[in-house]
Amino acid sequence: MSRALELAKLGRGHVSPNPMVGCVIVHNQRIIGEGWHRQYGGPHAEVNAVRSVADESLLPESTVYVTLEPCSHFGKTPPCADLLIAKGVKKVIVCNDDPNPLVAGKGLAKLRAAGIEVETGLLAERGRELNRRFFTFIEQQRPYLILKWAETADGFMAPADFRPIPISSPLSRQLVHKWRTEEDAIMVGTNTARYDNPQLNVRLWTGRNPVRIVIDKPLQLPSALHLFDGSQPTLVYTVLPAKETVGVTKYTQLDPQAPFLPQLIADLHQQKIQSVIVEGGAALLESFLKMGLWDEVRVFKSLKVMGEGLAAPVARGRLVATERIGDDSLMTYRPS
Repeated sequence: MSRALELAKLGRGHVSPNPMVGCVIVHNQRIIGEGWHRQYGGPHAEVNAVRSVADESLLPESTVYVTLEPCSHFGKTPPCADLLIAKGVKKVIVCNDDPNPLVAGKGLAKLRAAGIEVETGLLAERGRELNRRFFTFIEQQRPYLILKWAETADGFMAPADFRPIPISSPLSRQLVHKWRTEEDAIMVGTNTARYDNPQLNVRLWTGRNPVRIVIDKPLQLPSALHLFDGSQPTLVYTVLPAKETVGVTKYTQLDPQAPFLPQLIADLHQQKIQSVIVEGGAALLESFLKMGLWDEVRVFKSLKVMGEGLAAPVARGRLVATERIGDDSLMTYRPS
C-alpha cells in the first residue's frame, strides 16, 4: 500500500477533480502489476495496473492494493469494480473508502457480492493526507484553500505605496510556480491585481497553468492587465452586473448584501475547482483567516528588512513544518 500511495502521487496536478489513486497487484508476495491514475478522463489506476500484468492467469490468485475504493459507476470510464470482478481477483485491500456519493461503499459492496475478499483502512491516514483536497471538496463542499505570502524579517509584505518589490528568494519563487502546477486555481484581490499586475501562470516550472480568480467588486481593473490577456481561464467575481470582456472566461455577480467570500467559495465548488492558492493581498488573506476559510498557510520569511510598509497577516493555527528554501524560511501551518 505504501508503494501504491507513492504511485498515486505521480498524478498530482493532472487528475483533478478526480482523486490521486495508485494500485499495486501482488501474487505470492511479488508485485506483478502496478499503475496510477495519470490524467483526468483517462484510465483509472486499477485499469493501468491490470494492463501492466504480463500473465493475467495469475490474477485469480492475486491481491489488489488500491489507495481508494474502486468506482462502481460509469463516468468518463467504466467501473473499476466491474473490471476486478471480471478478472476474478482473489482479494482487494483498500486504503480509503470513497466519500463521493456516486461510489460511497457501492464499489466495496459490489466486490463482496462477487465473492472477492475485501479489507479497508490500511494506511488510511496517509491516504487522507495525500488526497486532502479531494476529501475537503467532497466532505466540506468547498475547495481546499491554501493561503500563501512572503514577508520580510520585520513582518511586511510590500511598501506602503503598493509598489511591487521581490521579497522571497529566486528559489522560493520557483517553488511557488511548482505549486501552481499542482492546484486548480490561484486567487488575488483587487489591489494585488492593480499594483502587481501579476501573470499568475507557470514560467519557472513545467506543468499546467491554474485557473486565475480575480476579485474586482467595483469592476474597475484596467483591461490591459496581464490577468486579462486570455492566455488561461480567468474568473472575475464582482457585486455589479456582469459584463462580457475579451480575456475573461466568466464574470460572476455575487449578492452585495451577503458575505462575499462564502458566496465565492460556494461558486468555485460548483465550478468543480478542487483547490485554490490565495496569493494576496494582505486584506484578502486576512479575510480568509478571520473567517476560518483555510486549510494551509504557507509563509516565506525573508532575511530582508523593510522598516515600514504593508504589514503581513499573522499566521494562525499550528506550525507543522519549517524548512529552508534558498535564503528564506518556509513555514507551513494547519488549523489547530
